Amino acid sequence: MTEIGRLLIVLGIAFVVIGLLVTFAGRIPGLGHLPGDLTVERGNFRLYAPFGTMIVVSIVLSVILNIVTRFFR
Repeated sequence: MTEIGRLLIVLGIAFVVIGLLVTFAGRIPGLGHLPGDLTVERGNFRLYAPFGTMIVVSIVLSVILNIVTRFFR
């Protein structure tokens, strides 16, 4: 049962962190306007594909998850 408890604590903390990131993502300077972010505007059509931002977020999340998994070994 202790393993399930730890898992629930980690998942709860992860949900809080993700919620805070989603809430404050627009206020992080530079995020969303990195090199590699693609914007196409034609008439009344707009496409925004944040490839550079996705790579940075992926690297940060990978580092955080690696630290968390090493903590519980």
